[in-house]
Amino acid sequence: MSEPQIKGWCPGALRPMASGDGLVVRVRARGGRLAPAQAVALADLARRCGNGLIDLSARANLQLRGIGEETYPEVLAGLGALGLLDRDAQAEARRNVLVSPFGPADDAARVLADDLAKALADATDLPLPGKFGFAVDGGPVPLLRGISADVRLERAGHDLWRLHAEGSDRARCVASPDAVAAALDLARWFLATGGVQEGRGRMAAHIARGAALPDGFAEPVPLAPPFLPHPGPVAEGYLVAFEFGQVDADTLALLGEIGPIRLTPWRMVLVETQGTLPDAAALLTRADDPRLRVSACTGMPGCLQAQAPVRDLARALAPHVPTGRHLHVSGCAKGCAHPGPSDIVLCAGEEGFGLTHRATAARAAAMPPIAPARLLAHPDLLVQETDAPRL
Repeated sequence: MSEPQIKGWCPGALRPMASGDGLVVRVRARGGRLAPAQAVALADLARRCGNGLIDLSARANLQLRGIGEETYPEVLAGLGALGLLDRDAQAEARRNVLVSPFGPADDAARVLADDLAKALADATDLPLPGKFGFAVDGGPVPLLRGISADVRLERAGHDLWRLHAEGSDRARCVASPDAVAAALDLARWFLATGGVQEGRGRMAAHIARGAALPDGFAEPVPLAPPFLPHPGPVAEGYLVAFEFGQVDADTLALLGEIGPIRLTPWRMVLVETQGTLPDAAALLTRADDPRLRVSACTGMPGCLQAQAPVRDLARALAPHVPTGRHLHVSGCAKGCAHPGPSDIVLCAGEEGFGLTHRATAARAAAMPPIAPARLLAHPDLLVQETDAPRL
């Protein structure tokens, strides 16, 4: 099996990434919010300039797929007119801020996240790695712990935030007026103490190597229960999911016509409406939908690094995944669609799919291959936990 190429950066609007179906253009909506007109216009761009498919990323961003080299300038012009472009690719990459989608539209967390994003865009002295990110968690309990981030700001009380570095069990409490500067100072400490190696680096790995945090980080980081949202009505509107976290342009436009949209890191969107959603096949609105038990990357032919098509297999196996468990089907060992461990993992290789449990795609890639036809004929293999050959 050929080794996948790890690029160490994510696509943007100003720095798109080439894939098997054209350019991938990532749109970082400010505060993770889209006004109805923005959603409808983005859908139109996806139709006219790409293949009409839009990915929802684990950082609450959108990715327009299948953008052609000849239509890319039109995409940039459209994004600029919608207020969705940064001044340059470096500012865009630094502005990697995730904020909880719940709460009032004008709550303190969103204001803080907006201020942090603006400060990061202006911080030309912060050459952070491409995947380095920030999270602002403003609820009574943290909801974003399960989402990748390097610097976290979590509400600790009225006008008070808990700042902590991913990988550490100690934090520092800061007042709201000081929170943005404190978060940037922690990022500068990361750079100054060797957190970046060969252009890459993450906070948790830096802490694991023994880096000692600056003075003042003495507050214990409280434990938080796992947060696993499901589609359905919530106080702010309606959470809706999509098969494999991908929405087509017509469906995005349909949702935009209903109300403002909040993007989430769970590959769902929150539509601000107190009504019901239309009965459309593309909308996953029930928590017990079997398609929510599987994740799968683009696979062949859409991804240049994938070893095989994956989504048809994942779709066929979904009804056989036990309730309460999750199957990840990956086109290569990188596991982009689900980087962390999953209950059941299939990873494509040249001769079939490696199968393992409670692990990542990289582990599954090292397992003996099983032909897709055998998996489809014997889906019970998914729950047979053994590392013995299954040819």
